[in-house]
Amino acid sequence: MVTINVRRLDDDVVDRLKARASRNNRSLEGEARHILECAADDDMAAKRAAFAETIKRRRPLTEGRKHTPAEVLIREDRDRGHRDDY
Repeated sequence: MVTINVRRLDDDVVDRLKARASRNNRSLEGEARHILECAADDDMAAKRAAFAETIKRRRPLTEGRKHTPAEVLIREDRDRGHRDDY
């Protein structure tokens, strides 16, 4: 394993990274590691294209079915107090 030090980052950048890390339930270091891993992945565009193709193929499987919007499910979960489990 290698250690990388990043010097002279603006406080604003660090604050935004901390907020992003919090949203993703990661430490600041974990979030920075994740960002660097994604940036170093030269095949990210291909992975996104493959994911989009998978979604395109699977979408017809649920066509015509009733769907509950994600925000409704999230609200129900939070109202039950499950947010504390994270």
